[in-house]
Amino acid sequence: MPKPPETARGGAVQLLNAVLIERRLMAEIIASGVLQALPPGDRARAQRLAVETLRGLERVDRLLSRHLRKTPPDNVRNILRLAAYELCSGGDPHGVVNAAVNLVAGTKRGGHLKGLANAVLRKVAADGPAAYGELRVPHLPKWLRKPLQAAYGPPKVAEIERAHFQNPPVDITVKNPDKLDHWAEKLGAEVVLGGSLRLSAAGQISALPGYDSGAWWVQDAAAALPVRLLGNIAGLSALDLCAAPGGKTLQLAAAAAEVCAIDISATRLGRIEENLARTKLTAQLEVQDALEYQGADYDIILLDAPCSATGTIRRHPDLPYAKDGSEFFELIELQSGMIDHATSLLKPGGRLVFCTCSLLPDEGECQIEEALKRHPGLKIDPSAFEAGFVDSQMRSVPEGLRLRPDMLPEQGGLDGFFISILRWDGQ
Repeated sequence: MPKPPETARGGAVQLLNAVLIERRLMAEIIASGVLQALPPGDRARAQRLAVETLRGLERVDRLLSRHLRKTPPDNVRNILRLAAYELCSGGDPHGVVNAAVNLVAGTKRGGHLKGLANAVLRKVAADGPAAYGELRVPHLPKWLRKPLQAAYGPPKVAEIERAHFQNPPVDITVKNPDKLDHWAEKLGAEVVLGGSLRLSAAGQISALPGYDSGAWWVQDAAAALPVRLLGNIAGLSALDLCAAPGGKTLQLAAAAAEVCAIDISATRLGRIEENLARTKLTAQLEVQDALEYQGADYDIILLDAPCSATGTIRRHPDLPYAKDGSEFFELIELQSGMIDHATSLLKPGGRLVFCTCSLLPDEGECQIEEALKRHPGLKIDPSAFEAGFVDSQMRSVPEGLRLRPDMLPEQGGLDGFFISILRWDGQ
């Protein structure tokens, strides 16, 4: 167990080590409290440095390889990666190099490499900033790039990779849609997809107007679409089967539905409870395995199913390094089982919203194709996709809406997402 970091750079290196050596997701690492010893500002800086280093890791490694005759130990290499990113993004050479050398000196079995670190990073400081921008946009790993190229073609995957390389904006959902324009002006935000607010430079989220009063919550514009597609749902019974992180639960409650939200994690449900209290919204919360839940006769069931999360890479560049695609088959089987179970909980005429934050058709379009074969009583509700705020390029597949990171490029892109809405005739 590494000792608590004393600086933001030290915290960033610990995050990089956990992602690149231990193959853990950054959200999991941060939730474990690895940065808790740092002041809030340093915690935020550590996360930002780690995220941005991972986003440009291919470029950083290419630059470092020009000055390394052999690869140093992983923990030292990650210090060099962080420092190289900082140098190439305008960091003060003297301060960045000295901090990196001190970090190397403090590593186990790596302290003797501080001279190497000093020499390599001074060379990067000299030629790196100019060379960094000339290198190609970082590619996705082969385990993901290959199936995406098969699905969308190499040119489209190149556009997705360019979108992943951009620092994404922050999107928020307003509790009262009638106040959308008010909060757009108050926050200096742009309206995207007809109902989400986009902030290009949000800063500290909790310090923004309207946060404490619960007037809005953070939610990617793509993730906000499934509930908005349902139209007027006031008074309808709604089940959010896999509720965390909770944005859709809040949307359902704000739309005056009678909401039951379940999740297998009590910790994640606790965060939803906190956000319900902040926004003064109401929902019934239950710690429950979605496959074992036995409530029935819902008007709406929202199934944002566990998936590869490959649609979120622009916000989570750690994902391609923490995963290797080996869980795909297990996830696809789980999604199929959840669709079958959700269908059994619908009342006749009820609607099932199936969505995944995945770019892989096997976790989206293919799931719906197979579900329609298994359940003749399920029918796609095409009217749900005719809303004026739905961009025409999202209607590229008959099974629902396919969203990709390269869409809305001039407005900052989107998370990758698949959405389908099906109606159950009770047979």
